[in-house]
Amino acid sequence: MTRLSYFLGIAALAAMTSAQAAELPAEIKQAGALKLTVNSTYAPMEYRDPATNELVGLDIDLANELAKRLGVKIVWSETPFAELIPSLQTRRADFIISGISDRASRRETADFVDYLGTGPQFFVMAENEAKAATDLCGKKVGTTRSTSFPVEIEKWSKQNCEPAGKPAIQYVPGENSIDVRNQLKQGRIDAAVQGSETLPYAQTQEPGKYRVIGEPFAKGYQGIMFRKDDAALREVVTEKLTAMIADGSYKAVLDKWGLGANAVAQPMLNAAPQ
Repeated sequence: MTRLSYFLGIAALAAMTSAQAAELPAEIKQAGALKLTVNSTYAPMEYRDPATNELVGLDIDLANELAKRLGVKIVWSETPFAELIPSLQTRRADFIISGISDRASRRETADFVDYLGTGPQFFVMAENEAKAATDLCGKKVGTTRSTSFPVEIEKWSKQNCEPAGKPAIQYVPGENSIDVRNQLKQGRIDAAVQGSETLPYAQTQEPGKYRVIGEPFAKGYQGIMFRKDDAALREVVTEKLTAMIADGSYKAVLDKWGLGANAVAQPMLNAAPQ
């Protein structure tokens, strides 16, 4: 994305939210509920609390606060990550807020209101001898197959391993972040890649088990995903999210989950790099 298109996107979003207050679509207002579905394997964004089995996480808290401000309840459901986008397209979900990255390839049929900074990051078991990311060249690196991370790993490998005369990283697919971490603990892969927003939580849950290698090697955003023909819903949610940022409730949610550093200054429309 060029700097011009980035700022045009922000200007368009500002124009939407500064205009006359947006309203919920009639069918949602009449039902008094939002239908939202998540993939509950991506802590701390959304997961089942082992102690209570309740659905919890940063996205859950944000969505609940948005719903409160919209005057509706949420009817939650759960689905595999690969089914999130189909659930939106088939209207089983009104929008998606479930650790999903804004990607150019996903914008053909959807718009993203970006609300959280993210980026893929390498990590290994604590006893692994790798010191730098280039030590992973030629090694087996796992990540979730349905994310953008396989492409990011390949791109990073071409830019960093090949010029140094080292073999390319061997990508190993996983079904979700839990599966990938299990593969790592079982020694089936040498390293793994997850979004930078998930690793602090994983390290607190299993102290001393994982070690992060370097900084995130790409920059992106997680976004609330809307169908392109649902502009009214997108606008009213953006309006409420903007208000949450302004009054500090957005920051309070991020701080609760240890992700204050991933905050954005304002919602952004389709702002992730191409």
